[in-house]
Amino acid sequence: MLHINDLTYHMEGRLLFEQATLAVTQGMKMGLVGRNGTGKSTLFRLVKNEISPDEGSINLRKSARLGVVDQNVPDGPESLFDTVLAADKERAALLAEAETAEDPARIAHIHTRLADINAYNAEARAGAILSGLGFSGEEQVKPCADFSGGWRMRVALAAMLFAQPDLLLLDEPTNYLDVEGGVWLENHIRTYPGTAFIISHDREFLNRAVTHIAHLRDRKLFAYSGGYDTFEKTLREQQRLSMALRDKQEDERRRLEAFVTRFKAKASKARQAQSRVRRLEKMRPVPTIIDEPIPPIDLPSPERSLSPPIMRFDDVALGYEDDAAVLERINIRIDPDDRIGILGKNGKGKSTFAKALTGLLEARDGLIKRHKKLAVGYFAQHQIDALNPKRSAYDHVIDLMPEATEAQRRARLARFGLGHEKAGTQAGKLSGGEMARLLFSLISFGAPHLLVLDEPVNHLDMDSRAELINALNVYEGAVVVISHDRNLLGSVVNHLWLVDHGTVSRFEGSLEDYRQLQLEKSKPAKSDKTGRKHSKRQARIEAAARPMEPGKEPARRPVYFRRRLEKLEADMDKAKTGMAKIDHALSIPSFFTDNPERAVRLSHQRMQFEAHLEKLERAWLEVSEEAEAGISQ
Repeated sequence: MLHINDLTYHMEGRLLFEQATLAVTQGMKMGLVGRNGTGKSTLFRLVKNEISPDEGSINLRKSARLGVVDQNVPDGPESLFDTVLAADKERAALLAEAETAEDPARIAHIHTRLADINAYNAEARAGAILSGLGFSGEEQVKPCADFSGGWRMRVALAAMLFAQPDLLLLDEPTNYLDVEGGVWLENHIRTYPGTAFIISHDREFLNRAVTHIAHLRDRKLFAYSGGYDTFEKTLREQQRLSMALRDKQEDERRRLEAFVTRFKAKASKARQAQSRVRRLEKMRPVPTIIDEPIPPIDLPSPERSLSPPIMRFDDVALGYEDDAAVLERINIRIDPDDRIGILGKNGKGKSTFAKALTGLLEARDGLIKRHKKLAVGYFAQHQIDALNPKRSAYDHVIDLMPEATEAQRRARLARFGLGHEKAGTQAGKLSGGEMARLLFSLISFGAPHLLVLDEPVNHLDMDSRAELINALNVYEGAVVVISHDRNLLGSVVNHLWLVDHGTVSRFEGSLEDYRQLQLEKSKPAKSDKTGRKHSKRQARIEAAARPMEPGKEPARRPVYFRRRLEKLEADMDKAKTGMAKIDHALSIPSFFTDNPERAVRLSHQRMQFEAHLEKLERAWLEVSEEAEAGISQ
């Protein structure tokens, strides 16, 4: 389908590709990965023939149709539905010709071809694609101009998928999708009849949607079978073997050099010494696979933990000006060590809820109670857009550290991977990932007690996402994350909240339960026994997503008790670990004399841990008794 042969390409004097070769065969679903700035999007521009290679060739199968999401998203008066239908130009042309054709043979040919391309079920297919990407039936008949840029990008994606090209080129398709849209897209790509070549840093998407991985490193392309986890495991093994071979070669080199040095002056050994000299000259270094250092992300933890809860919503309604409330009946609390993932479709109110958490939006009704010493760090796309493009990263830090020395300010930026050169670069000239790192540096200044992160990984490559996950797991404050990246959610959060039905409620299932719920929703209804089984399963999963009616207790299922007990046990282990760390620090004889203030603070924290542990143990006993009572009934 697509063959890249000995590709060499320079951009602004920088060598991006050097004799790179790759084959994407018919039906293959290949993900393209690599560090930011290595040239992935440039490779797509080369494939689309927007730019020409310096050397080598890129060959697309003759007559193959290439599908790309146009950056000029639809914004006219046409409805979403009509825009998607119009994307299949052959179908549109044949239908138009069928209205005027008079030759019986031509009319027969037209209708035969329409049947071949499934033109008669096109409307159902277009509706299913739009629905899968999050558009309701009512929204599908609205004009494109009524929607924001992100939603119109979804329309462009729907149109391209509907046209069913032979080769799909997708550049970070999940960046403007929510979790629900991402789940639908991964299932659609996996079953897509054509070929797909996809740039993505979404680990879960790459694990489930693609059959192969192309890794761009050292200006070359390397192909691997399987999803991202399989690729990563194979790459680590290759790195281990390459380092072992290099060490073995270095040992051989040292042995040969020692022989030459010892015997080169002896006539009886001269021939053997010359032989070893020739072997040394012919010895080429073993190519090793070495990861470039990952720029750090360092999120400082709050100096002191606040007493719980740090925030509480009591029957809160949220909205804007005189419009109807976006969210109502919100009754939640956030504790100092909570890790919360927010689920829900785009447009349901996730960002509205995030603004309420940060204090940017006040309650229309009800009461939001915040700890009087609470400090919040907020990461959102509009925060990145608000960075002054003319000011450097260093200039942005001056505002936060007016009394600090230059060395202290640069050290602050270096903790987020912005070294000397990047610190002096204007924000507008930084890459998306570098601007995200700058914002992480700014929002975490002062070590806030709560981080609210709204799609924090859109501009980060796979390694930087892993670094962010590590930083969040080390950070000791509370975290609320809105993200389409299920790997980030699964690695960081221990509570899931769902924004749906006009409110915010706890989702009692797991991320995999939520994924299955979205897959079940996207399946057509069935009337046979298998269909009824699917319906029962969907009902069980949906029960976890449905908000609880005020004053009504939720149904107590065995899985509910198991998950509740597992959560309590995990929290107890966490409290015990915290106490053990404090006990270890306090056991050092000189600690009280060297750090008297910290010793007093740790002693107080230990008392809080102990009180919290007792509370958890009582809750564990209560849930255990409820579980036993429920089972015996």
